[in-house]
Amino acid sequence: MSLSPSSSAQAARERVAQRLHALRVEAGLTGGELAARCGWTHSKSSRIENARTPPSPDDIRRWCEACGAQRQVPDLVAESLNAESQYVEWRRRVRDGLRRLQGSYVELFRSTSLFRVYSPTLVPGLLQTEGYARALLSANARMLEIPDDANEAAPARTERSQIIHERGHRFVFLIEEAVLRYQLGDHDAMAAQLGHLLTAGALPAVSLGIIPAATANRALWPQEVFHMYDDSLVSIETLSARVTVTQPSEIALYLRAFEELRSMAVYGADARALVVRAIDALR
Repeated sequence: MSLSPSSSAQAARERVAQRLHALRVEAGLTGGELAARCGWTHSKSSRIENARTPPSPDDIRRWCEACGAQRQVPDLVAESLNAESQYVEWRRRVRDGLRRLQGSYVELFRSTSLFRVYSPTLVPGLLQTEGYARALLSANARMLEIPDDANEAAPARTERSQIIHERGHRFVFLIEEAVLRYQLGDHDAMAAQLGHLLTAGALPAVSLGIIPAATANRALWPQEVFHMYDDSLVSIETLSARVTVTQPSEIALYLRAFEELRSMAVYGADARALVVRAIDALR
């Protein structure tokens, strides 16, 4: 009899926990000593080793560094991410509303140096204004038949987006020109969103590329929305679920697709001109 998805996930978490435990033992460290080196409490080490708390990529990096096993980081991060969420149903994640979902990404964002985001239909979440996010989240709540807490979720989304102003992170956004024309919210909300793209696209850590609708002989057709976090995780968004990819070969495929799409985009003044034309069309 095969394991249920939840049982399989727990078994995978336990394998990661066992590997981390073995590294600590091989390094001759007690749980308290390892916790001190990592800068957290002994109870956190215990929870991780007993598979009660899944470690973040940063947790794994600190653990391996404390044990002198830095070479183990890539494999352990991939295994842990794979254990946690290869396929997560939106309905299960958001059954208590969308506000809590916004905060669930903060730790992943903090541990990511390079963000790559491609979107053919929507302004990426990290670039959304509160009014645009509120309209989008409210529509999602209605479609998924879950509590509509967009008034609380939208500020939480824009608050987490402040990471684009923090040092230590770089952001490469690619959108199709159609994103500028799909109106979410009222006229004022959409105008504010487009104006924000002009501002955010000029930030030193942000690269905003727009693929013109008139692009001839496209090298690659429009794809699904996907987010790449460094080179360790790809998150793909569908209507009913979020699919997480951690296999290196699949990540390499998405990176190749991203670069193909990136080669078709316009940047700088040309990108701003497309946004300005979309703003003019609202008048």
